[in-house]
Amino acid sequence: MRTNPTGRQLRLGAELRKLREQAGLTSTAAAQLLGMPQAQVSNMETGRLGVSAERVRTLACQYECTDKALVEAIAGMVGGRKRGWWETYREILPSPLLDLAELEHNSQSFRTTLTARIPGLLQTVDHAREIFRHAVTELSPPDIEHRVSFRIKRQAVLYRDDPTPYEAIIHEAALRMKIGGPSVSRQQLKHLLDASEREHITLRAITFEVGAYPGSGQSIFYAHGPVPELDTVHLDQSHGLTFLDAEAQLRKYRNLFEKLNGVALSPGKTRDLIHAVIHDL
Repeated sequence: MRTNPTGRQLRLGAELRKLREQAGLTSTAAAQLLGMPQAQVSNMETGRLGVSAERVRTLACQYECTDKALVEAIAGMVGGRKRGWWETYREILPSPLLDLAELEHNSQSFRTTLTARIPGLLQTVDHAREIFRHAVTELSPPDIEHRVSFRIKRQAVLYRDDPTPYEAIIHEAALRMKIGGPSVSRQQLKHLLDASEREHITLRAITFEVGAYPGSGQSIFYAHGPVPELDTVHLDQSHGLTFLDAEAQLRKYRNLFEKLNGVALSPGKTRDLIHAVIHDL
């Protein structure tokens, strides 16, 4: 029995609960149907008890779910025996950060938008270190270095043999903030230019001229799952990380990104803007 399920394990359990509820079954009725104790059903749905891919398919069949793509996507969430690299930070960093790394590792694609920050997946080492030096909760030098190394390791999803498609919409304010001074800023902006030349990375900027726009002031990360029902929204807020997966929430943020695409510069014009900002340093 697990005492601290990971974010992915919790999500798997939540999806099993959704299948049961869509079948109109209580946990007690489901237990009777499946011939197992009610506590076992509850523990599976809270991520405390592991399930096999075959068990997922059996549950879906008993719940009369006919969406084969969804069932196979949920079955694909069953973890193997191999631990992810992020587990080496289990006793060092907050669990939500590890859940974020696991989410990125397993996503089909993702996109993000920020107003006053460069996305973590596109930050240089020096830029990231400066960000953590000014965290709301003061961090010790060792903690800063742990967080920097963790952030850089997360970036592997963009540079592995089969890199994850990534779209970032960044406000001009983030490009012009001289975090770490002119030298660090110039290095960071050049890194963005290099990243934007990669086929799987799309970088777009929103200029000051746009004025107010939907989602301004928020830091939003949208991760696409193998099917839309398994998408996840991650919000980075001062009180901590929040993960959203309710269909109404997902629909809201899908619409938001569509609106952002309508006001953001093209990738080519975004590179022109970055060159101009570098020139102004």
